[in-house]
Amino acid sequence: MAAVKFGLFVPQGWILDLVDITDPVEQFETMVKVTKAAERLGFDSAWLYDHFHTYHRPVLETTFECWTSMAALARETSRIRLGQMVTCNSYRNPALLAKEATTVDVMSHGRLDFGIGAGWYEHEYLAYGYEFPPIGERLRMLGEALQVFKAMWTEPYATVEGEHYHVAGAINEPKPVQKPHPPIWIGGEGEKVTLKLAAQYADATNFGSGWDMDYYAHKLEVLAAHCDAIGRDPAAIIHSTCVETTVLRHGQDPIDLTERYRRGQSMEEYRTHAVVGGKQEIIDAYGRLIDAGMDYIIISDVPGLATTDVIEFLGAEILPAFR
Repeated sequence: MAAVKFGLFVPQGWILDLVDITDPVEQFETMVKVTKAAERLGFDSAWLYDHFHTYHRPVLETTFECWTSMAALARETSRIRLGQMVTCNSYRNPALLAKEATTVDVMSHGRLDFGIGAGWYEHEYLAYGYEFPPIGERLRMLGEALQVFKAMWTEPYATVEGEHYHVAGAINEPKPVQKPHPPIWIGGEGEKVTLKLAAQYADATNFGSGWDMDYYAHKLEVLAAHCDAIGRDPAAIIHSTCVETTVLRHGQDPIDLTERYRRGQSMEEYRTHAVVGGKQEIIDAYGRLIDAGMDYIIISDVPGLATTDVIEFLGAEILPAFR
């Protein structure tokens, strides 16, 4: 089986994965503990969500902010790469975000993966006082922001004059450690705009999860067509997907174990986009994604990750099958 890289979402609170820990300090230390364990066990990357409220409905529970958390994790680790899946473009001025990303890249000695997307979580926008324009406008804003990021990272004085964003001789020193800039991961699957932007700007893409292998084949064909149109080799772009993964051991009841993560879905519905099972079932599921063209799997929504030895199981039993 072809080599593949693995990332892991660490507990952050967004999917109610810290609710069994009451002390916020201990909650954050759990994020650190899991990230360090992922590094020790050979995961290639650790990932955070960029959200303010819990999912799929807002409740009064912890959700740690993405970029300040990323800065802390950069100083708590030394090898593992650090990414966001994905930063919401609308939440920060893109010139400021480019500066923040540069700082984290330097703090981490060049281990930042820069995830970016158009944004979608409407009630979060409105609660925090952000405008929530139609998707077409949000995508146009993303396209302009990508121009700003690259200018800020590569030009001595960045100047971009767009409809939504304007920078005029902006200085961003120091520049990122990674050259020409940190890898850009664009999340989303829209065929007319998002994948076109990915072809133009992305070092990596991230597609939705699920077990319809024709879906992945089609999206890769669309991406390749956009690359062909601008003369870019589609093989230069990483193809990633996030896989909700429940590890079943010791006679555990999958219905009880996944209740918090299914968000009201039946077990049958949940299994259409998540893998629930033991060692071989997980390995086989990941293998199908690799055969479908995915070369980077990011494991997400793992019940028990914050408080049990599940991460040790993933590192000892699952990752070696693909090394």
